[in-house]
Amino acid sequence: MAAKKGMKARAAARKQRDKWKAKRWFTIRAPRHPWNFQRIGETLGESEEHIVGRVYKMTQQEFNGDFTKMHVLLHFRVTEVLGQDALTMFIGHSHQSDHTRRQVRRYRGKIDSVVDIITKDGFLVRIKTMMITEKRIQTSVKAAIRAKAKEMIVGFGAKNVYAKLQSSLINGDLETELLNAVKPIYPMRTCVIRKSQLLQTGVVSDQGPTLDEIHAEEQRQDAELKAKKAAALAAAEEEASDDATILDAAEAMESISEKSEVVSESTEEAPEETPDEASAEHESASEEAVQETPQDFSSMTVAELKELLKAAGKPVSGKKAELIERLSE
Repeated sequence: MAAKKGMKARAAARKQRDKWKAKRWFTIRAPRHPWNFQRIGETLGESEEHIVGRVYKMTQQEFNGDFTKMHVLLHFRVTEVLGQDALTMFIGHSHQSDHTRRQVRRYRGKIDSVVDIITKDGFLVRIKTMMITEKRIQTSVKAAIRAKAKEMIVGFGAKNVYAKLQSSLINGDLETELLNAVKPIYPMRTCVIRKSQLLQTGVVSDQGPTLDEIHAEEQRQDAELKAKKAAALAAAEEEASDDATILDAAEAMESISEKSEVVSESTEEAPEETPDEASAEHESASEEAVQETPQDFSSMTVAELKELLKAAGKPVSGKKAELIERLSE
């Protein structure tokens, strides 16, 4: 019985399809307003139903390149999937706990507050602040600072829409206004919004470019980037070919100069001969030729014998036998 169950399990495992083959990549995009469907990441899923509801977290440094905010985490929830694009909504942010702990030191005062605000377009958002004073303060001063911070944050939310609140949280405008509001009460060292949470959605804005316009702009930018890369590659290849041509020409000139130097050295090593030296060499050469190459003088005429004697510098008078005898000496 156990063997049959094992066989059935193995057969079922063989028939089981590979889940990874059914999955595909989706591009995660930031909200339409105020971030213009900015690409912020990618995720893997089998279908649209598996993507909707996912929460994607990233640092603010990855989002906008501000390295001073690498401790800030932004939270986006996928609300809709259109084709390969996963559209998200900003649901809050948070500071990393280790960074928060480093802000608190001995002999300083720490003031925390939690404020729920309703934006102009009906979004309910919870804001958590952290304020650090230069020195320790009394509880009454903390209460005054906390009340002033709540008043300022509630007023800011009532006057602005959720998109403005998002940008103010990320670029630090809300923290700056908070610092300006509470520092007249007591000198402050740090005022930050350490956490924000979207509790309830309101009226979603339709401002900003459409997704089709964003796709067209991205395609145009990709085409420009490819054209720039192709132009840079062509320029590099042309420069390399020019360098090769110049190198070949330089090598050719170098070989020509080496040959000319060799010829000039050979001409310098061979000094010019005087007429006397030339005639002496000619006579010695003729004598050597006469000595080295024995000839049949008896078959030659008297005129030819006399020419040989003249060349050898010997007397040319006498009979043929005497001439032959002189040449044979």
